[in-house]
This record gives sequence, structure tokens and C-alpha cells, in this order.
Amino acid sequence: MAVLNVILSVILILACLFMIVTVLLQSSNTRGLGAVAGQMDSYFSKNKAKTIDAKLALGTKIAAAVFVVLSLAMLLIKG
Repeated sequence: MAVLNVILSVILILACLFMIVTVLLQSSNTRGLGAVAGQMDSYFSKNKAKTIDAKLALGTKIAAAVFVVLSLAMLLIKG
């Protein structure tokens, strides 16, 4: 049981780190600040950002699901 607990703990930590990174890499929903700095969004950059943000959001959801499942599994193993 100790080996399984260590393996699950390592995978849980990796899932946590992946979830933190994917959340931090997602773009914010703040609009209008680019106009102050003189930035302009084109049609192609908006679509590219949506696909990257969609992939990051999916990665976050998967990491969160892995986190919850592993947390429950560790709880059941210890109990």
C-alpha cells in the first residue's frame, strides 16, 4: 500500500502543477486594455487565441478531474 500511495501522490502533484500552469496560461477576459496600448486584434489572431484558450481550458478540466479522482482514491486507500 505504501508504494501505491507514493505513486498516487506523485501523480496528484503533477496534476496539480499542470492545472496551475494551464490556468495561468489562459488569457483573461478583460477587453479594451489593448486599445490603450495601441494593440489591434485581427480576425486571425482572435481565432488562434480561441483555439489555444480552448485547448488550455480542456487541459484544465482534465487536470481537475484527475485531481478529484486521485484525491478520492487516496482517501479510500488510507481509510
